[in-house]
Amino acid sequence: MTDRPAPITAGTDWVYAAIVAAAGLFFGLTNQYHLWTLDENGFSVLSERLPYWDFTNLWAGSKMALDGNAAVLFDAETYRAALRAMLSPLLPDQEWSYPPSMALVGAPLAQLPIFAAYLVWTLGTIACLYFAIKPLKLPFVVHIAAAVSPAVLVNTVFGQNGALTGALLIGGLLIVQKRPILAGVFFGLLTIKPHLGILVPVCLIASQNWRAFGSAAVTSVLVVLATGLAFGFDTWPMFLANTGPLMTAILEAPYPQPYHANAMTVFIGARSIGASLSVAYAAQLAAALTAALFVIWLWRPSNPVDHRMRALLTATLAIVATPYGYSYDAIPLCVAVAFLFVTVPKPPVTFLAFVWLSPLAIHLLHQQGIGFGILFPISLCVWMGIRCLREARSAQSAAAAEEATRSERSQIVAAELR
Repeated sequence: MTDRPAPITAGTDWVYAAIVAAAGLFFGLTNQYHLWTLDENGFSVLSERLPYWDFTNLWAGSKMALDGNAAVLFDAETYRAALRAMLSPLLPDQEWSYPPSMALVGAPLAQLPIFAAYLVWTLGTIACLYFAIKPLKLPFVVHIAAAVSPAVLVNTVFGQNGALTGALLIGGLLIVQKRPILAGVFFGLLTIKPHLGILVPVCLIASQNWRAFGSAAVTSVLVVLATGLAFGFDTWPMFLANTGPLMTAILEAPYPQPYHANAMTVFIGARSIGASLSVAYAAQLAAALTAALFVIWLWRPSNPVDHRMRALLTATLAIVATPYGYSYDAIPLCVAVAFLFVTVPKPPVTFLAFVWLSPLAIHLLHQQGIGFGILFPISLCVWMGIRCLREARSAQSAAAAEEATRSERSQIVAAELR
């Protein structure tokens, strides 16, 4: 691949892609409309919750922590009672599912009224994603499409943090070669959702990028220290003792649960066909190890694969590797599709269209008893992986041919000198 993406040209592919992008935008905004259509209790007709949905955890939980009640976050029943007292007595069960460091992120937002905070959070994290993917050098219209892709729109409906974590992961991977210290800072901040950075240490070790590795480690330590200083150092033991087991119980709950509708993991896919916990964990472990092994090959210093392709494939493989992921975490998937559309000669637009729209559609599959939303990122990773292997083989063949030509010329020159 070249350093600069091929420009979009007129023709069937472009028209088809525009239709697909418009469809994703339409259905995403339609969901937003229904999200903000409220019943007599102020709850969304779409989610049957407050329209801020999961953002209520970040806002209210951070407010509790700032008020000196951080311990409440790690006791599910006490936390739920506090949420209902703060927001609505009719609020369904919710739980604080984050490391305590997430309250550092939410602290500035907790100073605002919840609606203003939600707007700042939503627009601000999309802006972070917009700037994080600039190194891809996408044409402007494609860049905008990636920043408001179906996965981003699903993320906004949930009030989730996928745009921020996607920006940290993709942005860090894209700049890690030229700006390893800053990339390490991004990776350290990604510990607010550590399961999404599961492959980061693998690629840093494989590429021998010790500066980025060290920067990530130092940033992670500073985040832990800052959290302890702000909310108390006992928050970390409480998180490990209480929130960890709670989230494990949620993960291991029998399929189907309402929240499984947007799940996008090998683990949930296995559970959806009746696999036991041990079999589901084994399948997830196999997927994670396979992803890690491919990342090791992908990030070897001698690998000639286009760095942007390497970064996006790694970010997408992160979805495959984690047992705890949802459609709002699938932003790397859509960014990769946008990149492939403008860089790959004759891209498989129908295949890419299905992958692009998948974050908006996997809940429909789950409602039909088909729990394999993870097949979309897996299939894209396989396709990208095959391209990377071919690209590496082609580059190696070209290098070998060039070396043979150089050797032949040297022999001719030597013979002429004799």
